Amino acid sequence: MKTKKRYAGLSDQEVLQSRAKHGANLLSPPAKDPLWKRFIAKFEDPLIIILLVAGVLSIGISFYEYFGLNEDMRVFFEPVGIFLAILLATGMAFFFEEKANKAFSILNKVDDDEPVEVIRNGNTTKVPKKDIVVGDIVILNTGAEISADGKLLEAIALNVDESTLTGEPICHKSIHTDDFDPDATFPTNYVLRGTKVMEGHGIFQVERVGDATENGKVFVAAQIDNHVKTPLTEQLDRLGHLITVASYVIAALILIGRMAMYFLNFDFTWISFIQYFLATIMICVTLIVVAVPEGLPMAVTLSLAYSMRRMLKTNNLVRKMHACETMGATTVICTDKTGTLTQNQMQVHQMHVCGDSAEKLGIIMEGIAVNTTAELDLTDAQHPQALGNPTEGALLLWLKAQNKDYRTLRKDAEVIDEVPFSTEHKYMATLVKSSFMSGKYVLYVKGATDIIRNKCKDVMGNESWDTIRDQLLTWQNQAMRTLGFANYIINDNNPILQEKHPIEKLIGSFDGKENGLTFLAIVAIADPVRHEVPAAIKECLNAGIDVKIVTGDTPGTAKEIGRQVGLWTDNANADKHIITGTEFEQLTDTELLACVENLKIIARARPMDKKRLVEALQTRNQVVAVTGDGTNDAPALKAAHVGLSMGDGTSVAKEASDITIIDNSFKSIGRAVMWGRSLYQNIQRFILFQMTVNVAACLIVLAGAFMGTQSPLTVTQMLWVNLIMDTFAAMALASLPPSEQVMKDAPRKRTAFIIDKSMKQSILFMGGTFFVSLLAFLFILENYSVSHILDLIHFNDHTDKGMTAYELSAFFTVFVMLQFWNMFNARAFHTGRSAFHLKDCKGFLFIAAFILIGQIAIVQLGGEMFNVTPLSFIDWVLIILSTSFVLWFGEALRLIKK
Repeated sequence: MKTKKRYAGLSDQEVLQSRAKHGANLLSPPAKDPLWKRFIAKFEDPLIIILLVAGVLSIGISFYEYFGLNEDMRVFFEPVGIFLAILLATGMAFFFEEKANKAFSILNKVDDDEPVEVIRNGNTTKVPKKDIVVGDIVILNTGAEISADGKLLEAIALNVDESTLTGEPICHKSIHTDDFDPDATFPTNYVLRGTKVMEGHGIFQVERVGDATENGKVFVAAQIDNHVKTPLTEQLDRLGHLITVASYVIAALILIGRMAMYFLNFDFTWISFIQYFLATIMICVTLIVVAVPEGLPMAVTLSLAYSMRRMLKTNNLVRKMHACETMGATTVICTDKTGTLTQNQMQVHQMHVCGDSAEKLGIIMEGIAVNTTAELDLTDAQHPQALGNPTEGALLLWLKAQNKDYRTLRKDAEVIDEVPFSTEHKYMATLVKSSFMSGKYVLYVKGATDIIRNKCKDVMGNESWDTIRDQLLTWQNQAMRTLGFANYIINDNNPILQEKHPIEKLIGSFDGKENGLTFLAIVAIADPVRHEVPAAIKECLNAGIDVKIVTGDTPGTAKEIGRQVGLWTDNANADKHIITGTEFEQLTDTELLACVENLKIIARARPMDKKRLVEALQTRNQVVAVTGDGTNDAPALKAAHVGLSMGDGTSVAKEASDITIIDNSFKSIGRAVMWGRSLYQNIQRFILFQMTVNVAACLIVLAGAFMGTQSPLTVTQMLWVNLIMDTFAAMALASLPPSEQVMKDAPRKRTAFIIDKSMKQSILFMGGTFFVSLLAFLFILENYSVSHILDLIHFNDHTDKGMTAYELSAFFTVFVMLQFWNMFNARAFHTGRSAFHLKDCKGFLFIAAFILIGQIAIVQLGGEMFNVTPLSFIDWVLIILSTSFVLWFGEALRLIKK
């Protein structure tokens, strides 16, 4: 590259001194806790803490039974089962999150060894990007990514894509004060790390590197962890508190009741009282252990892990497990425009040829091919990519769509002179020896229509300027970029062709009356909305989710995009629904909180505006998801409840996010919401199932305490009921597929308890029914002789009060089968369908079958270990059929509600 000045750059010694003083050109990676700390953090879950307490108490009980009551080693099965459940829940959560982080790191790898052209020791050389230091002289060429922040020394037709920081795809850069844009987010003579040169060239001197750059500041801000609690975390905190309080209240009632019974019915002696008191304490502790739902952490983890894997198939790479569910609670989505709502590729919307002169279209095509600085990457012929100025690239893509090869048109035309586009004259002009017009010399001009019009003497096809103006106004109202095309034919003997810069002299001579250009056409160019976005936005709106656009574009462009995607209508929206970044910054916190929920669009937004918007919405108790692909989006992505980065976004944005949308599609965000809501319902289904069993179990223990009845379920049997059944039920209910029906519901209130009214009614009613049925069954077994289920038809008195091995096996089986059928009721909860609607539920059916077969195997083969004796075939048939009333009763209720 030729320059007017010679630059010596830094010497090797100066480079070392600068690096020592200002640091290397590297972004500091986020600090990570060691592996063991990340694992220990999994034990901070409130339910895990409850389980740990229950496990410790269970160990105490087991030691008392083993040493004090001379029981065998089987008394330790219960605490072993509880700690196994803890390790499974925490281990799985840790494994899946670490696996996601590893995949994320590979996806998000940054190449700091990318070569950068610099001047050092008086010579032009290339060094890795990480080796750039403050004071370096860096050369910029089209397509280069800017490696640091600095001040321009030279700029020739330099346009930079600053969309990763400001949302602006094209920012003109210059060292001339006349070209400075007072409304620009960053100075016109300043370039920033992470932005890209779209066209032109220049030289800049580095002033900031690494974390000190604007890119680095945003990256550091994005690392600040606000410790935003997710809705699921808050719900589980409340549930854990409820379980703790309820179990202690019931335990206290047992203690009070048994103490009262002792003083009413027994003669007081210190030894008998101490024995009775210790037995009572053991009953209370046992109840607390039984009340804790060991399977709940497992159910949550399995549901999240299952959704995490399945969401990847819908192009959602989940990095943080709880983000799966939090998406289901989202009430507001703050989205950027470029690349998320739009395709981030300028395209010709419409070409209007003056006078409808189709036969003259070839003139325009040649002009587009030669009068440009853009290129096309045709490596993939089916999906060509524009290089250079996006607007000029769109014109070349339009040519290709017309089956014209711009390279052939350009090759056949000999370029005589050219004037690049500048903000000063607002046009580009190229003089060529035309192949299309039989060797004539043609001056092609394109640029701002109002500028070109003043230099035109006529319009092709004698079309009126009013028609052209009306068409331009229509496009501009749709926030499209417009260009005008004109040409001028020169005779080959015209002496002006001998001039050194003929274009400047020619254009300077045009008066627009007797001598001037012929106006040829106008074109509208836009970054089109992604085809799937309007439907995806509508789906979110129907689901009760508010969507807000935050963009660096002008208010007019932002409103038009809002209109196209279905967020903005002139009838429903007004000035109070749109604000610019400058106006937004001037709002006090009180003023912002008063208007934030009404805002639909923030235009000309700056990096920290979106973060402030997110925090204001959170203050208003909204659950906020944020989409973004640029470095400027990172602080908001980190602050939001769920940060959604785009697959082709910057490394800074992806590092700050919770989920990466691999295909960049807003439709995938809707899928994530559907998964999140379905996942929450799966967790509710497991809680419904588990708490119903717990209510029955607690009431049985409570009643037994007052009746003096020992529990008919042994430790090994309870291990199957409380651990194995919990785990399998968690797996079964966690694997249920998502339902599109959930997208018709409004988001749940953040303050709503995870156990809703219908769940509470079902838990109390079904738990109470189980308790009464089991208590009645227990009374019969204790007072009557039952050797076959058919003996229940006619009661025979026991010779000795108590329960035989057969009766214990029958009670155990009935207890388990009630849970088994109740699992089908839980599966149908909130679906509005029959429990027999099992489409895409192969996993559920497999686990249900496994539970049934496992129960049969334990009873038939468990023997002394499980304190059971085999049942006959007819006993199994009768027990399975009789306990199925749970399912049929549930079906009847669902039918009545429907």
